[in-house]
Amino acid sequence: MTKKLFIKTYGCQMNVYDSDRMASLLARHGYGRVERAEEADLVILNTCHIREKAAEKVYSELGRLRQMRDARREQGQDLTIGVAGCVAQAEGDAMIERASFVDLVVGPQAYHRLPEMLHRRARREGTVLDTDFPAESKFDLLPEDVEPGQPVSAFLTVQEGCDKFCTFCVVPYTRGAETSRPAKDVMAEAKRLVAAGVREITLLGQNVNAYHGDGPDGKVWSLARLLWSLAEIDGLERLRYTTSHPRDMADDLIDAHANLSSLMPFLHLPVQSGSDGVLKAMNRQHDAESYLRLVDKLRAARPDLALSSDFIVGFPGESDDDFEATMNLVERVGFAQAFSFKYSARPGTPASNQRKQVRDAVKGERLARLQELLERQSSEFNQRMLGRRMPILLERAGRHPGQLVGKSPYLQAVHVEAEGADIGDLLEVDIVAHHAHSLAGRLIQTKPTDPAKIDQSSSRLERRA
Repeated sequence: MTKKLFIKTYGCQMNVYDSDRMASLLARHGYGRVERAEEADLVILNTCHIREKAAEKVYSELGRLRQMRDARREQGQDLTIGVAGCVAQAEGDAMIERASFVDLVVGPQAYHRLPEMLHRRARREGTVLDTDFPAESKFDLLPEDVEPGQPVSAFLTVQEGCDKFCTFCVVPYTRGAETSRPAKDVMAEAKRLVAAGVREITLLGQNVNAYHGDGPDGKVWSLARLLWSLAEIDGLERLRYTTSHPRDMADDLIDAHANLSSLMPFLHLPVQSGSDGVLKAMNRQHDAESYLRLVDKLRAARPDLALSSDFIVGFPGESDDDFEATMNLVERVGFAQAFSFKYSARPGTPASNQRKQVRDAVKGERLARLQELLERQSSEFNQRMLGRRMPILLERAGRHPGQLVGKSPYLQAVHVEAEGADIGDLLEVDIVAHHAHSLAGRLIQTKPTDPAKIDQSSSRLERRA
């Protein structure tokens, strides 16, 4: 009898990827994935530790799961509860004390040992904890099969860990040092995804543009070299990557943005602050001017490139002038999208011990101002799409009959009336309306005669705007 698995994923795209790999691994051991915790025999919370509220949400969810398990046990049934990911890595021992009813606690580098942990739990060994950083790569030990029903767009992790040690960030402590997968393994997984129907792949890494994997030619490949090789896979129409660090934006990667047509003209390039003093305190290893020079260089290479970024407001010691420097940088760059948050201290990070903590009310006021500016820029970017024709990759059904939702080159959701079209089609669309976070389009044709004839480059479109 097939057992049922539910995974709830918090945080970044890499956690989404890891959840899918856990599901593939456990499928070999008799677990079928379900959509609701109430249906499951095993529930895993795949957690994020970047922000304080994210960690607290995990404990709140654990309380709900405990009540669910208690109710089941009254009926002679059971529920196994597991916590994976970065909260498990950072707070493993404390979690066992705070939520002793949890059965499994596994870090992001050890989830390939889940079947063994479940076996140990079945022997009633108490809570099973595994947060070691193994000598072997978890990717070497995971199943190679691709789950059925693969979506049109997929994530593929190529790099993990971080050597940058930003003073606000827990990633070096929860994900470990920077490591890169061998290029041949990435290529093999990409080919399996494409064979399963994937047409767009987003390469993932904590510092994805620091990728330096062993190539099949005996040389170390950069991310740019990997992208050029992936672009040769028949049927793979689009490539993206995230998240990047400004320090690792090498010239060959900028050149790929200029010349690789399947690399989409959208780049997430976190800056965090526009103040040199704050950036130094964050140990970001770049200043505002070098970031702006990099933006200019990227836009010279790809004039239609759209940028998104991350911002932290209220970092310890941030003054009014520091915050104004951030606002000035945002005005100077102009972002299509952005993520912005109030600083929250993460235990064990250097910034959490700094004395000049900013009052929460001040953080809130600054965040509101910044988000108002970022929302205005995002809305203006969407407005500029009106009247443009662009290729849209149709990915899922919309809310209304005959409607499909696709993705623009700039990562915008586009709703289209798509009678005669199918999910997975890459079709030209005229943009006829814009909304706060999406666009509406009209199909030019229902079926492409040849996907290669659809110009994925948006530089042609930019000249029309």
